Formats: sequence, structure tokens, C-alpha cells
Amino acid sequence: MTSPIKEQEIPSLSPATPVTLKEKLAILGLGLLVNTFIINYAFDYLLYPFVIWKLGVFKGGLVMTVLAGLTCYPMFLFYDWSKKDWLGIETVKSLRNYNGITRLGKITSWFLKRSDPFIMLILSIKYDAFITTIYMRTGSNQYNGLNKKDWKIFLLSLAISNIYWTLASFIGVTLIEYGWRHFI
Repeated sequence: MTSPIKEQEIPSLSPATPVTLKEKLAILGLGLLVNTFIINYAFDYLLYPFVIWKLGVFKGGLVMTVLAGLTCYPMFLFYDWSKKDWLGIETVKSLRNYNGITRLGKITSWFLKRSDPFIMLILSIKYDAFITTIYMRTGSNQYNGLNKKDWKIFLLSLAISNIYWTLASFIGVTLIEYGWRHFI
């Protein structure tokens, strides 16, 4: 038995393929789940501290920076190939051009337009170079690869995020080692 009310078609992320709200939410949910828990948490909270513990802060930091770059680049390729906003980044980027009437929308738009260096720093620390670069790319829903400016953003974000995670992992490993030696 079908419902008399059809699912409303919403604007697609790709002009050629319309996507229903249900499909868009499924894509977003799966994308966030895989990216957050499988890729980022496993990488940042398991692999990163382990490599820093085994190789030390300098060699381990360098290894993890290379691994982060080698992890992020295929994600760019897949993101552009799939032409799907599976992380919601394109939707957030579209708020930069908001010209509506709500005060919150105008404030959000104003902030997103004027604070690229701050947003880059926060995204680099909180997420990774992939998400930072996707957010900082010109335009939304274009999926057009990386130009020279995008590569600069990617490399700077890669450096920022890996300096942060190297130091955070080193401090964490050091505290655990200290606690292990002195309390256990």
C-alpha cells in the first residue's frame, strides 16, 4: 500500500540526479558515520598515539602527516567522483551566500564570509585537511577537483592539523606512561 502523499523531491546535489530528502539524509548519515567513527576516530585516537608512542614525536609526527595526506587525497577523489554532499559541507558552504530575512541566518552568513583564517584553523584542528579544504573551496556543489589555491589550503591545513595531533598524542602518551610508571 502506497501513501497518497509522495515524497517531495528536493534540489539535488548533482544537477543530473534528483535526490529525495530521505535519500539525502541517508547519504549524510552514512557519510558522517564512516568519516567520523571509522576514519577520524580510528586514525586520531588509536593510530596516531600508537605511532607517536612507537616512533617518538618527530619521526612519528612525520609518518602520521604523510599518512594523513595519503588518507585525505583519495577522499577528495571519491568526494568529487560521487558528486554527493555526504558530509553536509556543501550545505554549510551555501549559507555563506544567504541573503534571507532571519537575523541568525544573516549573522551566520556574515561570519562565514569574513573569517576564513579562523575557520581554517578550527576546522584543521577539529577535523582534518580534507574537510577543511572541501569547505574552503570556492563555490558549492561543484565537485571540480583541487586547483592551486586548494592545494595550498590543503597543505597548510595538513601541517596545522598534524602539528596539533602530534603534540596532543605526545602529551597523552607521556601522561599515560608517567601514570603507568608511578601508579601501577
